[in-house]
Amino acid sequence: MYEHDVIVVGAGGAGLRAAIAAHEAGSDVAIVSKLHPVRSHTGAAEGGINAALQEGDDWELHAYDTMKGSDYLGDAPAVETLAQDAPEDTMRLEHWGMPFSREEDGRVSQRPFGGLSYPRTTYAGAETGHHLLHTMYEQVVKRGIQVYDEWYVMELATSDEDEPNDRSCHGVVAYDVQSGNVEGFKANDGVILATGGPGQAFDHTTNAVSCTGDGHAMAYRAGAPLEDMEFIQFHPTSLPSTGVLISEGVRGEGGILYNSEGERFMFEHGYANNSGELASRDVVARAELTEVNEGRGVDDEYVHLDMRHLGEERILDRLENILHLAEDFEGVDGLVEPMPVKPGQHYAMGGIEVDENGQTCVDGLYAAGECACVSVHGGNRLGGNALPELIVFGKRAGRHAAGEDLGEPQIRTGYGDDVEDETETELPVQPGDAGLDTSSGVAADGGVAADAQGIVERKVEQARTRVDTLMDRDDGVQHAEIRQKLQNAMTDYVNVFRTEEGVKKALRIIRECREEYQNVYVDDPSRTFNTDLQQTIETRNLIDVAETIALGALVRDEFRGAHWRKEHQERKDDEWLKHTLISWNDGQPDIFYRPVILEGQDKTYEPKERSY
Repeated sequence: MYEHDVIVVGAGGAGLRAAIAAHEAGSDVAIVSKLHPVRSHTGAAEGGINAALQEGDDWELHAYDTMKGSDYLGDAPAVETLAQDAPEDTMRLEHWGMPFSREEDGRVSQRPFGGLSYPRTTYAGAETGHHLLHTMYEQVVKRGIQVYDEWYVMELATSDEDEPNDRSCHGVVAYDVQSGNVEGFKANDGVILATGGPGQAFDHTTNAVSCTGDGHAMAYRAGAPLEDMEFIQFHPTSLPSTGVLISEGVRGEGGILYNSEGERFMFEHGYANNSGELASRDVVARAELTEVNEGRGVDDEYVHLDMRHLGEERILDRLENILHLAEDFEGVDGLVEPMPVKPGQHYAMGGIEVDENGQTCVDGLYAAGECACVSVHGGNRLGGNALPELIVFGKRAGRHAAGEDLGEPQIRTGYGDDVEDETETELPVQPGDAGLDTSSGVAADGGVAADAQGIVERKVEQARTRVDTLMDRDDGVQHAEIRQKLQNAMTDYVNVFRTEEGVKKALRIIRECREEYQNVYVDDPSRTFNTDLQQTIETRNLIDVAETIALGALVRDEFRGAHWRKEHQERKDDEWLKHTLISWNDGQPDIFYRPVILEGQDKTYEPKERSY
């Protein structure tokens, strides 16, 4: 068994920043990651980091833009913390050596992004995430922080009290991809989940194949609620053949969207009369799909993004990577022809419910980055707000897990007297594991012993039994069939445009996937570098997470942010200024709600019509 004070699961932007902060606070910290740190999906982030750095801009403007972008579902304490801390934390990256793009006078460059009232997106060409990862990994190496890379964390080691608020997390169980061994990692002070998004729940996504919602699912089964999972961002500009992202930076620099008739439809069809291509992402994504659905799409599938007018010099200076992506994946030269783009699943605004310090309702369990929901983004994330979230709340989670006093949080977590029970929504099927035989150990979680050492040891034995069960079967169904079925259902029915019957159909298919998973087996007999085994375990996580997305999409009967419902074409502030929370409850998901916090330190954010 391995033992450290703080264990960080995941080595993307949030995980690296959390580890650095915990180390600076004096903790013995280790990172456990299924990927080498610089292969983490943060490296695919292209656009930039929002921070109020220039004269004429300030954190209050950033906070207001973020709250408006969230469609007033963001929690003010989190939104204001992000806006206040982003400038200092961004400059710290610069001091660590991050090669930000610069103006001729030497100042760090900033450009316009969708939904911003000021050009505050700081960037490093079109590879900001790549440079962010390398800059912070250098700091991890410099500090001698232990990194267990290519260790796949399977489960959390938590106590088994009846109420999640009474439980505590004491470590994790991980599978060594190289040796095939399953081992325990004991955390004396805390576990920080920084495992990224659940993009692989969808068929067409900008996310890497590693983005399988592992942290979401593990925290969910351990008792931490998942919050606002229905809010999924579909990025307006992904490449049709692969889902590869084309940065919002193209539109920030002046790129233009055209339909098949050569119309600049964001203006000409009235989708965003003021901001045009730089409206918020949910607005632009819906506009593109509306153009396609009404017969004005190119090849009835996509629209065109044109940056030729920017000129070769500017494109090569600020967007060179985009040229390579378009050429490599679509065979298009962006210097001489427009690029094909369409919406693709990109980001999850919801996630593991945490407070401003990254702490869940389970003592000792933290989350940061895309897997967490502190609720900065609410119903819709503004481009350029994901990377400051990583560094601001990754830092806070690391410091708090290491024992620093960051003050009493204003955001509450778990089930308490401030929540509202779910009014009965008719579900098409029973969600969760209810009614299924999980005695085989393939999908079971089970209780654990009382003391910290025993909790980790027993969880290790359960995980080893689970692996043996999967490996010993010689027939059944393979995970790839189940995963494809799940992804198709989510893409078909829980996409940009949602209907009640479509979401219910998705829930029925997810239930079928869960039933089929009881007979899953691993075809690869090897105990080393067994990606088939790892992906089989990941698929179970995707089933759990996809179900929460669909459940949230069904019960929230309004149109807010990225959540569009055909039957409910209005935002219902009198009913829905509240977060959707879903807890596992021993395999029988419960749905409840917590009010949004709109009171900031000096002002209350009054909901207004969100127009661009």
